Parts: sequence; C-alpha cells; structure tokens
Amino acid sequence: MSSTPRISDVTTDGAAWLASAGTYPRSTLALWEERPDAPVVLPCGSAFDVVSAPAVFGRRMLDRLWEEGPGSGPVAEFRGRTLLFAAPGTAQRLPSLLEWEEWGARGRGGGRTDAVPPLLCHGTGDAVTVPALYGAAAARTGSRWLVAPDSRHPWLPGPEVLLWAAVRAARAAVRISISPPADQGAKVYDVSRRR
Repeated sequence: MSSTPRISDVTTDGAAWLASAGTYPRSTLALWEERPDAPVVLPCGSAFDVVSAPAVFGRRMLDRLWEEGPGSGPVAEFRGRTLLFAAPGTAQRLPSLLEWEEWGARGRGGGRTDAVPPLLCHGTGDAVTVPALYGAAAARTGSRWLVAPDSRHPWLPGPEVLLWAAVRAARAAVRISISPPADQGAKVYDVSRRR
C-alpha cells in the first residue's frame, strides 16, 4: 500500500473487506499485493450489493447522500457508470421500492417516471469489476474509486436510503417553476441607465 494514502486509494482494511466477497480472499489479496493496479471481478450478494447508475445521475445521488443524508459507502466509477456499494439484499429490494413509489422503469407514462434513469442492481449471482486499489491506474483502465473502502466493516446504505437519494437526485434534475414562461417577444429595458 502507498505510504501517503489518498481518499481515492483503498486502505489495507478496505482491500481485506473487498477480498472477503470472493471465494478465495487470500488469493485476491495476493494478486493485489503483486499488482495493486489491477482491477478485479468480485461477486455480489455476500459482502455487498452494487447499484449502478449512469455517471451523471450517480454523481447526483452521491451528492444528495453526502449533502443531505447519511453519507455513502464505497463508490466507484467504471465505464461511464457510478457504482454505489450497498448492503446485501439491496439489489433485490430497490427495484420494487422504485416501482411502488412510481419512479421505476414500469411506472406510469409521463410525469416523474422519466426523471430516474434505469438503475442496474447487482446482487446474489452477479459480479462487478472493482477498480484498482490505487487511483493511478484510472487513466489506463477507465475506472477509479470516488469513495474508497477504508475499513473491514464499512457502512453500506440499504434500499430505502438509495431510494431516497435517487428521488432527491431526480427532483434536483427537474426544475419546476411557479412563474409562467417569459414572453419571448417582450422588450427588455435596461433600467440601470435611468437618469
């Protein structure tokens, strides 16, 4: 590990937590010991689930989690998507919560259903590619940690927290005005030039 860790670098405890998701944690740790710049594919469902959102919307969710909510667990970027690490079971529950709140993919036509893009939920039986332990490999692999794992037992948001963040992010993206639209043909006068 680096002697001067950065927020985008995984700590030794964070690497141990990530490796615990795999069938052979010691082999994963040995690989990272030899090649800390290597991304690794890990199974979901035991140590974590992952909610994958389009990059911009995922960053909006992350902003809501940190500005107005409880914060987030580990978060990564991979190939134009934001990967939010979540509590096991989230991948199964979040889509039904979105549907129930009418924010899901099969929601009613029009209205607010267009504001939440499809979220890919990876749980038991799925696997995700996690970025390298250090941020230096990001340029080469197209992946990096936004919030790197830093403990053996990180706090992971559940489906209700991620639902809240998705709804807040969608509402922030939709600008609602109570004023009527401006008259495009109206003359504009510069009142600062009055005498």
